[in-house]
Amino acid sequence: MPRPRVHDLDQLLDVAERFVVDEGPERLTVRQISAASGVPNGAIYHAFGSLAALRGRMWLRAATEFLDLQAALIDEVLGTSPAPEDAVNAVVVAADAPAALADRRPAAARMLMTVRREQLLGPDLPEELADSLLGLDRRLVSEVLRRLSTAMWGRQDGPSVEVITTCVVDLPTALLRRPLRQVDADGAVRIPADVRERLAAAVRAVLDREPPSR
Repeated sequence: MPRPRVHDLDQLLDVAERFVVDEGPERLTVRQISAASGVPNGAIYHAFGSLAALRGRMWLRAATEFLDLQAALIDEVLGTSPAPEDAVNAVVVAADAPAALADRRPAAARMLMTVRREQLLGPDLPEELADSLLGLDRRLVSEVLRRLSTAMWGRQDGPSVEVITTCVVDLPTALLRRPLRQVDADGAVRIPADVRERLAAAVRAVLDREPPSR
């Protein structure tokens, strides 16, 4: 019979997440995770198979949680019969999603916004995890970028999706990355309301102009 699993994998991923954002992704090792969690090296390898797989699962978990939250925020604003102004508000809440995630899971938000994916994930990533990450990328395009572009302008062409990408990827990265690096002693991140208001204002300003023609 297989040996029963006695270690909480989410707790191990939590430890790895915090180490990545506090010490840097290049310093993450199974030995460091073992020392911080008290779980033996062998048990960690038994659970994940390799450090590459652990890194992949850590990123996939955080990215999935973020995308689920972002999609839920958009759903809440658009509903089933959105008013014209709801489309702009939906883009604003989608842009604010990293700050909303930071309220719930600060280490996950910090990792996604301050660590480049290629710093953690390399060619040794197991194929099934690579496929899952590709699926997430497709969800981002269909459930966020194209949906918001359609809600705003009834279009899903390259120029309109590029404007939405500016609003929900580029602007949040530029305005939220610095406050996400400022962590309280208890590990919490408190993004000032003024920063979130400026982000919303910047998004509205970008949306004030129609995208270029197709």
